[in-house]
Amino acid sequence: MTTTSERPTGSPSRQVSPRVSQSVFDGSRLRVVLLVDVYDGAQQQFLEAYELLCNQVASVPGHVSDQLCQSIENPSQWLITSEWESAPPFLAWVNSEEHVRMVEPLHSCVRDTRSLRFHVVRETGGPAAGTESAERRLQSAPRIGDGLIRHALTFTVKPGSEEKVAGILADYASPEPKVDETTRLCRTSLFMHGNRVVRAIEVRGDLLAALRHVSRQPEVRAVEEAINPYLEQDRDLNDPESARVFFTRAALPAVHHVTAERQEGQAERYALSYPARPGRGMRLAELLARQDEAAADDPRSPVVRSTIFQRDDVVVRLVEVSGGLDAADPALILGLADPAQAAELTEFPAEASAPRDAELARFVKLARMDLVTDRRSPEA
Repeated sequence: MTTTSERPTGSPSRQVSPRVSQSVFDGSRLRVVLLVDVYDGAQQQFLEAYELLCNQVASVPGHVSDQLCQSIENPSQWLITSEWESAPPFLAWVNSEEHVRMVEPLHSCVRDTRSLRFHVVRETGGPAAGTESAERRLQSAPRIGDGLIRHALTFTVKPGSEEKVAGILADYASPEPKVDETTRLCRTSLFMHGNRVVRAIEVRGDLLAALRHVSRQPEVRAVEEAINPYLEQDRDLNDPESARVFFTRAALPAVHHVTAERQEGQAERYALSYPARPGRGMRLAELLARQDEAAADDPRSPVVRSTIFQRDDVVVRLVEVSGGLDAADPALILGLADPAQAAELTEFPAEASAPRDAELARFVKLARMDLVTDRRSPEA
């Protein structure tokens, strides 16, 4: 399991390509905002739980500071802000089992929470005027995206049940794509690799609202109930706490997205699952991000879009490829050009005598996930 001390190796606040619309790997400082709605009468209990959590978080590598604020208009509304040296140590902590245990005392006094994460781009006060942004660890420039939020969920099913689960997940009516006036489901792609399921979603608007909308749809509820007996991690969707813990552990955040300058309308979507060595998931995701960033400027690359999802040692790369996989350079498809580097960070079984391209092509076959379903909103 990834430890909270794992760090990316890139230089602080490095200049990133304008084609990169999302990345946690530029070394800039991170501001985390947590909006909390506390049950009436539970304010003191919440404060005591926060004090306990605060003392524990203070020792987490990468944590800088935090503040707790209470609304001057509604005493049930609280705001927790924290600052981190960069995004990777925060993500390593917030996605860990340690975090799940740390926040457990809050559950009985909190009605709802909403977490927002921001790279620091500009600031006033603090360092002297003229200090270079690289020294202040600020994001060097604002990123320009396409209006889509990318997220994924992953879980494992009991060995031997894969075919049954794939059939259930492929056979359901698509939920209503319109969430509200500002939020819409745009695309859902579901893949399997062995007994691991990955559901990647694209949303325009409010991700949390979209996830809640989907969870309430009868057709989705029926599918979720149908696969319950086959899950390796037990859950009860009628128990809010059980459901919350399951989906907390299932979250697979997007850590990097890049779109090449060339655009191909007929690009095909694939997913690759990388068996990261224990404790190397974040480093592997960072290396894939660097390779994809470089490939975005290479006219020979068939990859027109790439999104990397990572949590602990689960690393999944979603790519859209023109011309299909078989005709492409396996190094560009895999995102790893050096078999020795792949052997260092992954558990792909190596063949020492195999030629480079043959070895990389074999890794692509081992990593390729099976497509279960890929659905687009008609108006996406």
